[in-house]
Amino acid sequence: MRRRLTGAFVALAVVVAPVGVANAASFNVKDYGAKGDGKAIDSVAIDKAIAAASAAVGGVVEIPPGTYLSRSIHLKSNVTINIQQGARIVASGSGIDAPESNPNSKYQDFGHSHFRNALLWGENVENINFTGRGVIDGANKLETGENIPAGKGDKMLSLKFCKNVNITDVTFREAGHFAIIVNGCNGMKLDRITVDSPDDRDGINFINSANVELSNSTVIASDDAVAFKSDFATGKTFLSENNIVRDSTIQSTENNAIQFGSETCGSFKNIQFRNLKVTGASKAGLGMVSMDGAVIEDVLYENIQLTKTASPIFIHIGKRGRCPNSPPTGKIRNITYRNITGTNLTAPRDIPGDPEYASTISGRSDSKITGLTFDNVRLSVPGGHGEGDSSKNPPEVSGEYPPRIFGVRPAFGFWIRNATDVKFLNSTIEFDKNDGRPAFTTDSVSGVSLNGVKVERSAGANDLQWRKSSGTSVTNSTSTSGQALRAKTS
Repeated sequence: MRRRLTGAFVALAVVVAPVGVANAASFNVKDYGAKGDGKAIDSVAIDKAIAAASAAVGGVVEIPPGTYLSRSIHLKSNVTINIQQGARIVASGSGIDAPESNPNSKYQDFGHSHFRNALLWGENVENINFTGRGVIDGANKLETGENIPAGKGDKMLSLKFCKNVNITDVTFREAGHFAIIVNGCNGMKLDRITVDSPDDRDGINFINSANVELSNSTVIASDDAVAFKSDFATGKTFLSENNIVRDSTIQSTENNAIQFGSETCGSFKNIQFRNLKVTGASKAGLGMVSMDGAVIEDVLYENIQLTKTASPIFIHIGKRGRCPNSPPTGKIRNITYRNITGTNLTAPRDIPGDPEYASTISGRSDSKITGLTFDNVRLSVPGGHGEGDSSKNPPEVSGEYPPRIFGVRPAFGFWIRNATDVKFLNSTIEFDKNDGRPAFTTDSVSGVSLNGVKVERSAGANDLQWRKSSGTSVTNSTSTSGQALRAKTS
């Protein structure tokens, strides 16, 4: 019998032992010919210093203050790269390594399929540290699209099959398609980093990776800010497990702040998000989609503040199947949201669709989302919809995943479809403007319970709407003014 983990999650085994640097040999890039004047190409000198530090097994590459114009920099194992305060590694507008061929490129887009067209990249590397308070700067020279000209790069730091990587205090600016993309990695610790890329694309993508910790950081991106994904770019997938994102501020100006997917060939287990501020998301603040057969399970969101977020909580199972061997429909189960607050819940930028959508749980008839707990979730939504919107019946969508695909929801708080075992505890849903829709609407849901829940009184006829649903339970729950909740069953 499978043990449920809604009460206490398994301790995360994020253990990364950095290379000892106290007595390590030092290799100054200027001793290898780097100028640091922003004019000379310094990547050749940096590569030489990295090779020497790697040969010394734990050497420190010192990058002193200056501007180091660089083409692709090639990472090696057993190295610490200390980018000192006042130092900037800046992308050159030409000469970046060409993207390597990939027989599996049809399963994901161009940016995910290639790793070498990056400002810094390493494959099969381990025991790497990035330290110092310096900056890695794309300087608007890294691309964000699919058709990349020769000599141009589209990512800042790319790691494939890496082990034991630490990144501390470094700032990533104007990062192109990705500030950091890792695939098939095990053991990473990112602490006190900054990703400042509000007009580029993704911040950090952890793909097919385990034992990852992101902490005490700020990540601002235009596309997915912090995402866990699993594609088929390396010809294999790994279980993404024992990962944690904590004590950080995360913002997506045009997309999802914290996201699973959309690339979801492999599965995800035992992931935690704790003590976070989401300060913007034009799509989902806390997003989770299984589009390609993945099982996503045992996930905890705890102590999270949401602002300027179009769709506070969004969960969706699709059936795109963009992986080999026609994968079956994925599954989402055992997800807990605890101590979540949301205010000013509208998109920070104008993007296709509406500026706000109710929180959404959308499974499928052949794969219902199972085991959701919402404990002390307090949302103040924009509201302002008429009672007529309570009869909306959002379409079934298999191949897409943005929140806008369902249009206006038939509830102002939560719309839930094709789910089982859903619990709301000690939670409050309010609106900024009167709304005629129910606070909760369910479609084909079995086992939904509200205990200690307060909702602002709908301007319409009902506070709760159960459609084709069974096993509903409402206890110790009222309107915010203490009135009994009005429920409609159909």
